[in-house]
Amino acid sequence: MTHLQLVLHSISDEDCVKVLKKCREAIVNKEKEGKVVIIDIVINDIKDEHEITEAKLFFDMLMMVLVTGRERYEKEWEKLFLEAGFSHYKITPIFGLRSIIEVYP
Repeated sequence: MTHLQLVLHSISDEDCVKVLKKCREAIVNKEKEGKVVIIDIVINDIKDEHEITEAKLFFDMLMMVLVTGRERYEKEWEKLFLEAGFSHYKITPIFGLRSIIEVYP
């Protein structure tokens, strides 16, 4: 298992794909049923309360201003996972703004 906590939101989509490809390589080569566990923000303006969505979008602005990253919607995460060669994923919202994202080769 590989674990990334609040890392991917601070880098560009291209760099995310590079990191995810390396993670996939590591778990495929070492573990039969490995996964990547990501703890990060997932914007969901349909399921989240309005204030939660506002806070996530505020972090999105911070990431765009301070670094090359951004907060992402589920479809944007999915695109990155597929580009990196993963087959499926599971998102579990946890307390606060973050979610646990499990990504499988």
